Amino acid sequence: MKTILDKKQLALTLKRLAHQVNENYANINDVAIIGLQPRGIYVSDKIVEELHSLNAGAIINYGKLDITFYRDDIRQELHVANKTEINFSIENKKVILIDDVLYTGRTIRAALDALMDFGRPEKVELCVLIDRRFSRQLPIQPDYSGRVIDTFITQKVKVSRNSDNEIHEVVLYDN
Repeated sequence: MKTILDKKQLALTLKRLAHQVNENYANINDVAIIGLQPRGIYVSDKIVEELHSLNAGAIINYGKLDITFYRDDIRQELHVANKTEINFSIENKKVILIDDVLYTGRTIRAALDALMDFGRPEKVELCVLIDRRFSRQLPIQPDYSGRVIDTFITQKVKVSRNSDNEIHEVVLYDN
């Protein structure tokens, strides 16, 4: 096992991602942040928390999107559905999808399909904690990435959480 991000590096990386989003959008009220269920929400929670501290008093449109029934492997594996919580319109909004690890791109493809059921956004960007860049099966690239790593297909990336569901490290290990 190899540690990619320890607790301190993780905190700095999440803070940097929030600052990059904040830098690109002068008015954070025009943006909708959508965390992907189940694991992307732990990353998006931290980024939204940091955006709140950077933009005191701002209303940040934050939702959580379940993509279970949009996955292309739904018939091959047993999936447990999560809850979608989007209580605002994304119509003509700038949307930032947030996930933990970008690997093949299939999760993001499913997220884009699911997102369209909520309206037609003006723009969609992607923010990921870890980008496994040489493993795409679809032409999907992140706009914001915490760490870009090169991995073999036999390796896995695990974003570990403690008992309070706080992310505490990211590791790379052989399957």
